[in-house]
Amino acid sequence: MPADSEPLAGKPKTPVASEEALPSEEEEEETEEEEETTDSSEPAEKEAEEKAPAPQPPAFKLSTFILVFLFFMGLWMIIDPNARTQVATGLGALLYPAFGFDGHYPLLTMVLVALVQMTISAIAYNYTTNWVESAKVQHHAKAIRPLQMQAMKSGKKQHMEALKPHMSDLNARQSQMMMGQMKGMAVTWFLLIAMYTWVGIFLTMSTTAKTVFMFGVQVDLTQQVAIFPLWFLVFSLYTVPFNLFIRRLLKHQTLTSQLKIEPSAPATAP
Repeated sequence: MPADSEPLAGKPKTPVASEEALPSEEEEEETEEEEETTDSSEPAEKEAEEKAPAPQPPAFKLSTFILVFLFFMGLWMIIDPNARTQVATGLGALLYPAFGFDGHYPLLTMVLVALVQMTISAIAYNYTTNWVESAKVQHHAKAIRPLQMQAMKSGKKQHMEALKPHMSDLNARQSQMMMGQMKGMAVTWFLLIAMYTWVGIFLTMSTTAKTVFMFGVQVDLTQQVAIFPLWFLVFSLYTVPFNLFIRRLLKHQTLTSQLKIEPSAPATAP
């Protein structure tokens, strides 16, 4: 063999960089495309966040403001007797010309004032109460109560765990229903304090309205019976029945209109 073809002794072979170690053009293009997509996605996400509507505060409701105002006004009237007297006197500027009768018919005055008071409070209570939801909640509670008792008697945790979502949903609906009823009670709260105070002022200031004939006997309405004056008991006997009757009537009408209950037609013979 010729001397040129033989390997030289003592000279190490120099390592040659392989083509696989070097990044190819396709890989470089892919990395560049990924960087471009990441860079372009970031401003797109920022634009989407900027365009997303910001959470807005709850809208102002005049009815809610009035109910809250009446609730705190009633609380203030309980704490401060002077405020209670001033509010009742201002309310009397409307009540006395309409129902005062110059103090000649105190019992009729109390009947009409009680009717006005309970009508307004019943309308407010009916407005803030969802009777359909209330009926559904009561039906749900009646249905779930026996299941809860059975689960407690069995002592099995899996039964109680299965009822937990239903109980939490029921509690949330009951609390929401109670909040609606409390809003309506704010009007009743205010009117009870104001009108009871006005009736007391009306009977005390009027000389002719103090005494009435009841069961053929002349009675002084300002006299004390136990810890309450007599007029307070008589006025309460007017307000409670009116309240129950008007609330039941409004509830029936509201349920009838919302559920669209139509009376069943009489059966006709074929």
